[in-house]
Amino acid sequence: MNEQFWTPVKLSLEIASVAVIIVFILGITLAMWMTRFRVRGKVIIETILLLPLVLPPTVVGFLLIVIFGNQSPVGILFQKIFHQSIMFTWWAALISATIVAFPLMYQSAKTGFQIVDLDIEDAARIDGANDWKVFLYITIPLSLKSIISGFILAFARALGEFGATFMFAGNLPGKTQTIPIAVYIALDSGNMDLAWILVISIIFISFVMLILTTLIK
Repeated sequence: MNEQFWTPVKLSLEIASVAVIIVFILGITLAMWMTRFRVRGKVIIETILLLPLVLPPTVVGFLLIVIFGNQSPVGILFQKIFHQSIMFTWWAALISATIVAFPLMYQSAKTGFQIVDLDIEDAARIDGANDWKVFLYITIPLSLKSIISGFILAFARALGEFGATFMFAGNLPGKTQTIPIAVYIALDSGNMDLAWILVISIIFISFVMLILTTLIK
């Protein structure tokens, strides 16, 4: 029971932690780009970035299989380099979690950047600050609450990812079996004790994450 419980919990926390670091960097970068520069086709690009937020997880999983599957150019390249398929691996679980968590980080960062007064940034530039210093010492501090909220929500979303992960990464204990998948398997096999423990653990973690987002507002 201990191994059946702790293995998916540790794996979920590991994947969610790496995924949230990736989406934190990408989300802030793309949000800054979309809010501070004129981008051709901005509406289309932003719609694509936010699609995983509204698409059914099974559709996301299907698209990941099409893009990274064994017959796709990306999948073939991955096999040539690493001598294995990307599907049904730890990396597949990470990609799934990253894709579904990204929109929350991006949208929160974008909201934070939009509320920053551009006159304050311009004043800093007049005083001699370059764009990097303006971003680091003006933009980020003034939008910090939104960024932190996005970070927490993205982590919680990555932790709870099921559909895309199950389709793309499969159910391999110790490799791709995250908490949501372990709950499904435990319920399917009639192991209600394990299912309840896993459900309570992820509810507790998610509850704490939501409390944190409420406290920082």
